[in-house]
Amino acid sequence: MNAATHWVFGYGSLIWRPGFSFVHSESARLDGWHRSLCVLSHKYRGTPECLGLVFGLDKGGHCHGVAFEVADENWPHTLAYLQERELVTHVYKEVKLPLILESNRTVWAMTYVVDRDHGQYAGPLTTDQILAYVRQGHGDAGACVDYVRNTAQHLHELGVPDANLDHIVRLL
Repeated sequence: MNAATHWVFGYGSLIWRPGFSFVHSESARLDGWHRSLCVLSHKYRGTPECLGLVFGLDKGGHCHGVAFEVADENWPHTLAYLQERELVTHVYKEVKLPLILESNRTVWAMTYVVDRDHGQYAGPLTTDQILAYVRQGHGDAGACVDYVRNTAQHLHELGVPDANLDHIVRLL
């Protein structure tokens, strides 16, 4: 691995649909943040008339996901792509945070965390509320149910299942 690289942390759809070139990927853990279905979606997984629910990194706990290493020459294109994809409504904040890689190295990665002051932040929801949003949501990127199931499936394939997410998927 080259010192002139950049890292991106995927915790939702970036795990299974990164959409950018990378030279290496591996499982990683982010401390101080957890994956949560806490973002109301009115574009990718819902509409303004029928909101869906997508993942955000919310404060507290830890989150297992995937770290993608991006070559320096690909970074400008990758960053522009990520900003267009993740900052479309500015419900996420772009920050660099330390990840612990499966190989036990620590790297700083571009990460998108939820802005709790944004109108799309749903905050803590009951299981019934989460299920209602996930079942009804369908937007430009498809059905919310598929998004949630795909994320759970890919976490299992990585060997890092998410108990809270698995519970939601069982109830769907």
